[in-house]
Amino acid sequence: MSNLCRVASLNIGPGQPLAIIAGPCVLESLELGLTVGRTMRDAAHALGLSYIFKGSFDKANRSSISSPRGPGLEQGTAWLAQISRELGVPCTTDIHEPHQAEPVARVVDLIQIPAFLCRQTDLLLAAGQAATKHNRAVNVKKGQFISPAEMRGATKKLAEAGCTNVMLTERGTFFGYGRLVNDFIGLGDMIDLGHPVCFDCTHSTQLPGPSGGAGEQTGGRPERAPLLARAAVAAGVHCLFIETHTEPKKSLSDAYTTLTLDVAKQVIAQAAAIRTALA
Repeated sequence: MSNLCRVASLNIGPGQPLAIIAGPCVLESLELGLTVGRTMRDAAHALGLSYIFKGSFDKANRSSISSPRGPGLEQGTAWLAQISRELGVPCTTDIHEPHQAEPVARVVDLIQIPAFLCRQTDLLLAAGQAATKHNRAVNVKKGQFISPAEMRGATKKLAEAGCTNVMLTERGTFFGYGRLVNDFIGLGDMIDLGHPVCFDCTHSTQLPGPSGGAGEQTGGRPERAPLLARAAVAAGVHCLFIETHTEPKKSLSDAYTTLTLDVAKQVIAQAAAIRTALA
């Protein structure tokens, strides 16, 4: 039986409402964050689902050095605090360097570890220590290059830092023909590790590298995100991660995988129906 992950007043895990983590990939403006957050909060709550706002203050892993990265740590955490306060919801963001853990933990309810950094010991230890100090949770995205079983290493490092309030996220695995593949047997294996599991249905549609057809940006198949979300909820995940924007094609990051607000709302409505049918 999986443990629960507590994010502010929300419990994520078996026997709890399906949780939705949704927001723009990068924090482009306070106004965009509030608009997206309010829309997704209202849609989730109307369906009886939990909601956590997501937005990145810095996208350190970009395909090009000229790609927009976000408002930075100081401005970004200020926006996250205001969005959380005005909307009355928990928030999450990712960190890329150990020194970011403490200031982020003062504001953010769920600290996210990016997939490419899921084995970085110093980053995990800093996140675990800051989360424990401020009564926060940590969400570790599974690297595209490791097996579900290898995520035990990340959870062990966090535990050694004092943090057992943990969630794991699946976001696809590298494959040989230029796209990510989701292994649903592996998803079950990751659930068996004993922590709540989130499924990232938008990043899972990425087409990394030149085959993506998006120049210096990563391409994607966003039309397949609803299919993946339905399959993941049917498989028993405890949370869905969705990147959504008022105008995805104008998004400063992940424009080729981000969903419109209308599609994102349809995804969570279908997810809620599947969860109800399985209850």
